Amino acid sequence: MYYGIDSSYIIFVVPALILSLWAQFKVKSTFSRYSQIMCSRNITGAGAAKLLMDANSISDVAIESTGGSLTDHYDPGGHVLRLSQPVYGQRSIAAVGVAAHETGHAIQHAQGYGPLFLRSSLVPAANIGSTIGPWLAIAGLFLGSSGIGGILFNLGIILFGAAVLFYLITLPVEFNASSRALVMLQQNQVLTDEELAGVKKVLSAAAMTYVASALTAVMSLVRLLFLARRRR
Repeated sequence: MYYGIDSSYIIFVVPALILSLWAQFKVKSTFSRYSQIMCSRNITGAGAAKLLMDANSISDVAIESTGGSLTDHYDPGGHVLRLSQPVYGQRSIAAVGVAAHETGHAIQHAQGYGPLFLRSSLVPAANIGSTIGPWLAIAGLFLGSSGIGGILFNLGIILFGAAVLFYLITLPVEFNASSRALVMLQQNQVLTDEELAGVKKVLSAAAMTYVASALTAVMSLVRLLFLARRRR
């Protein structure tokens, strides 16, 4: 223990949290940088999304503006592509790149991309597991490895494990959407090669946030298992 903090938390979790903070800074700074550079085709994020969906024969997805920054997402249940205000109506390289990435998710959905559907099916369990799972596991550790303590710990690990699986499956889903975005932007001549290089930097920075989140979840699970083994 260091000043009341479990040393295992410092060893396993803190490095991943530091990476997460760095990734968040990197994606915000990279997005801000390329938000200042307008694309030569003078197309908005919403316009790029519409163009790419038309090119892929997708006509049942609405494109809406949503509040906040970097809150862009595709809603597979509602068939809605929601773009944040710095993306929806802006004509920057960053706006077009982010819009193309989210359009990639819409195309994944239309084409039945397996990992996307698996991730969607895990959302309820992941929401419960990420909030309740660790606390149940910790409660089980305090109560001991037998009886109710063992039951609570195992239940907590199972629930949190579902959340960890969600984070891990998110990685191929996001990487694939970015790959699709770059290919589509090039094939449809939405951006020049130089502009595509900027988009790649924006999407690579965003990808690091998902890697950091997955690593944090994995290391938190490893820490719980380590604490359980140490107490036996």
